Amino acid sequence: MADWTAWIGRRIAQQDVLTPSALARFRATIDSDEIGDVAAQAIHWCLCLPDAPTATLGPDGHPLRADSPDSFMPPIPLPRRMWAASDVRFHAPIAAGAAIARTSTLAAIKEKNGATGQLVFAEVEHETRADGVLAVSERQTIVFRAPAPVAAPAPAPVSTDAPDLSAWTWRRDLVPSEAMLFRYSALTFNSHRIHYDLPYARDEEGYRGLVVHGPLTATLLLDLAQRELGANALAAFTMRAQAPAFVGEPMHLVGRAKDGGWEMAAIGSDGRTIMAAEAKA
Repeated sequence: MADWTAWIGRRIAQQDVLTPSALARFRATIDSDEIGDVAAQAIHWCLCLPDAPTATLGPDGHPLRADSPDSFMPPIPLPRRMWAASDVRFHAPIAAGAAIARTSTLAAIKEKNGATGQLVFAEVEHETRADGVLAVSERQTIVFRAPAPVAAPAPAPVSTDAPDLSAWTWRRDLVPSEAMLFRYSALTFNSHRIHYDLPYARDEEGYRGLVVHGPLTATLLLDLAQRELGANALAAFTMRAQAPAFVGEPMHLVGRAKDGGWEMAAIGSDGRTIMAAEAKA
């Protein structure tokens, strides 16, 4: 693997506006019952979006990575990528009409060998300001992986009965649909084909179905916290993706008090943890 040291510290700045219509579409996508002009925590993932021309997209739908002074992410040769983790701090709410400015800095690149082969972890620090006020800071980890082995995708869980969730005090059950994924891809201008192209997701990346976006799962967990605690109640939210979630398979969003905050998770119908998270007020 190449030495990516020279890329560390590379920075991009983006601008946006949270329009009332974008906020309404965000709420509709996740079936939120919130009202008013102040957005829920998670709206920042729908702002300052990628805007690469269609002609520059790679086979997976992501922008091609090039060794260019204009590129933010280095040309890591591993083709598969996923949002693996985030450590988010909420500083101030974001209201409809706010002018948004985000600065993103490539903070670290680490290479590891895992059970599935070579992995590269890129850590990006984001600062999002609304009308000049720091609203959200986040350290995001993106993992790059080798191509999927040529093999049949793993079968769906045999049982669709809910696992034992009696130890959790918060709970929302849902089944992600194709329409929900389409809407979230549109909200975030995300053209990664694993979210809408079933033959690609199955035959090229080895998934058994369309994959639920990691940020969408995290958004649904933050929406659960808002339903339980009220609007913009959290000061910190950390999450780690552990397994993919798929269209048509039940997902259980759960939470409970722990160590002065809350432990949260998205759990599949077979009991596997899709996403683990912690939140603090």
